Amino acid sequence: MSQRIQLKDDYLENRLIRRRIILSAAFVLILILLVLGRLFVLQINEYEHFTTLSESNRVRIKALPPTRGLIFDRNGVVMANNLPSYRLEIIHEEAGDLESTLQRLQTYIIISEQDLKRFKQASSRRRPFESIPLKLNLNDDEVARLAVNLHKFEGVEINARLTRHYPQGEHAVHALGYVSRIDEQDLNRVDGANYAGTSHIGKLGLEKFYESELHGRVGVQQVEVNARGRTLRVLDETPPVQGNNLYLTIDSKLQKAAEAAFEDHTGSVVAIDPNNGEILALVSMPIFDPNLFVNGISYKNYNALRDSPRQPLFNRALSGQYPPGSTTKPFYGLAGLEHNITSRGRTNFCGGYYLLPKEERRYRDWKKEGHGSMNLKNAITQSCDVYFYDLAYRLGIDRMSAFMFDFGFGSKTGIDSTGERSGLMPSREWKRRKQGMVWFPGETLITGIGQGAMLVTPLQLTNSTAALAMKGTRFRPHLVGAIDSSQTDFVREVHPEIVGEYQFKREKNWQHIHKSMINVVHGLRGTAQRIRYGIDYKIAGKTGTAQVFEVAQDEEYEEEKVSQKLRDHALFISYAPADKPQIAIAVIVENGGHGSSVAAPIARKVMDAFFEKAS
Repeated sequence: MSQRIQLKDDYLENRLIRRRIILSAAFVLILILLVLGRLFVLQINEYEHFTTLSESNRVRIKALPPTRGLIFDRNGVVMANNLPSYRLEIIHEEAGDLESTLQRLQTYIIISEQDLKRFKQASSRRRPFESIPLKLNLNDDEVARLAVNLHKFEGVEINARLTRHYPQGEHAVHALGYVSRIDEQDLNRVDGANYAGTSHIGKLGLEKFYESELHGRVGVQQVEVNARGRTLRVLDETPPVQGNNLYLTIDSKLQKAAEAAFEDHTGSVVAIDPNNGEILALVSMPIFDPNLFVNGISYKNYNALRDSPRQPLFNRALSGQYPPGSTTKPFYGLAGLEHNITSRGRTNFCGGYYLLPKEERRYRDWKKEGHGSMNLKNAITQSCDVYFYDLAYRLGIDRMSAFMFDFGFGSKTGIDSTGERSGLMPSREWKRRKQGMVWFPGETLITGIGQGAMLVTPLQLTNSTAALAMKGTRFRPHLVGAIDSSQTDFVREVHPEIVGEYQFKREKNWQHIHKSMINVVHGLRGTAQRIRYGIDYKIAGKTGTAQVFEVAQDEEYEEEKVSQKLRDHALFISYAPADKPQIAIAVIVENGGHGSSVAAPIARKVMDAFFEKAS
C-alpha cells in the first residue's frame, strides 16, 4: 500500500506571511513615528534656530566703507582726493580650497609674492566672511580677463573702490603724509567695527593725525545671495558717512617755490604766519611721491628710498634736530638786555678768541683776526662769537636756559602732525639727570653761540623766530585751518592758540634787537647783506653756521678739505616786513657751509614768492 506525502501546508504558510506583514508594518510605523518626531523637533522646537541658519545662508551683511575726506590747500587746490579703481577681492569662507584658487587666478593675471604675502597677513586678521583684497588697482586688461572667467571661481569678486590719490605728487609730502594698507598694528589702535571693509589708513603726517576726521563712518548693507555667494539683490542698507574735508593753512604755490629754492640741497625750510601760527610752507628736502605707498610700494622702490644717503623719508622739518648756531644770538642778546647783563652801549673787544678766567683754552671766533671793538648791535650784525662768549659767561646757563624756554626752545611746538621732536635746550639740571655730571663754564660759552648740546628742529626755530617777531607772543603752529563736516556742511575753523607770552621788562630792549636783525640784512656789514638787493620790503634776520664736528685747538677748519657730509650746516632765520611781520622763516641746509651764502638766499626766494602773491 502506497504512502501519501503532504507537500504543502497552507495554514502554516499563511500564518508565516501574516507574521511578516505585522512585523513589517510595525517597523514601518516605528520609522514613520521617528520621522514625525524629528519633523516635530525641527519644525516646532528648533524652528527659530534653523530659520536663523537658513537666513544666514540667504542673507549676508556687507560693510560699506566710507569715502575718505579730501584735503585742500588754503586756496582750494586739491592736495589729496580719491580716484575710482578696481580691486580683486576674495571671501575666504566661500573660496573653498584657497591655495587652488590663488594658483588658478595666477593663470589670468600676475599676482606678486608681495600681494600674496599681504593677502595672507590680512586673512589672518579678518573674519572668514569678510572680503579681503588680493590685488589693488587692476588695469583694464586685468579686469577684462578676470570678468569673463569669474564664473569659474567661488568667493572671488571684482569690486570698484575709491583709492587715495595725491594729485600734487611729491609736493608737500612731509606735511600731508600718506595712507597705506591697514596692518595689525593699525587695527590695535582703531575701532575694528568702524574699519570693517576699509583697507587703508593714514600712516604719517596729516593723514594719520586727522584719521578720525578723514575716515568717516562705515555703512551696512543686507544683500540676498545665491548658493555660490553671488549677490542677487539688496534687502536693506544704511549708507556710510563720508569723512570730513580738511582745508590747510599751506599755500601750495608757496610750498612749491620753497621746494624749488632748495635746488639740490638737503635740509628744511618752514614758513609761518607769526600773527596766528598758520604754517604757510613746510619743506623737508629731498621729497618723494606718496602715491607709491598707497597700494603697496614695491621692494625695489622702498629700498631705493630707505637706502638713499639723502634720506627722503626723513621729515627734517619736524624730526630733524640741529645745532642752531648763531641764529640764537638775537635771543641771547635780548636775555642780556632783560637781565641787565649788557646794554646797548656796552662794548667788548674781539681779538679772535676768548679766554675764561684762569684758563688757557681759546674759544675762537669765526673770524680769525677778530672784529675789534663790538657793541651788541654790531655783534649781532657781524655775528661776533667773542662778544657772545662773554655775554653767555656773565649770564650763566641757568638764566640762559630759562629765557630760551620762554621762547619755545627745548620743547615740542604741539603742531597737528606726527613725528615732532623736542630739540634740546641744555641746562645744569639736564646734564645732571642725563649724564650724572656737573655743568662746566666752557659749556655755557659754546651754548652762547648755539653749539654744544643745544639742538632745534626747523619748525621749532621758525616758531621761536615768529615769537620774537611778535614781541614775545608765541602761537601753537597748525597745518589745518578749517574742517568741513560732510554731515552738516558746517565748517569748523581752527582758531589761533597762544601758548606763550613773554613780558618784556622794557620794550626798548626788543626794539634794539629788532633793529640789529634788520641791520644783518640791510646794513653795510651785515652777514646777510647780499640778499637785500632788489627788494622793496625790509627783512629782519640772522645767519648761522653750525659745526658738524669739533675742530681741535691747534687745527683750522678748511671747508674745501672737508668731505661734504662733515661740512658746517647753514642756517638763516628771518621775518618780514620788519615793521609789520606777515611771515617768519627758518632755513637749515645740511652741510651747506655758510648761512649767508646758502640759507639766506633760499629765504629770500620764499619771501619773494610770498609777497609777489600777496601783491
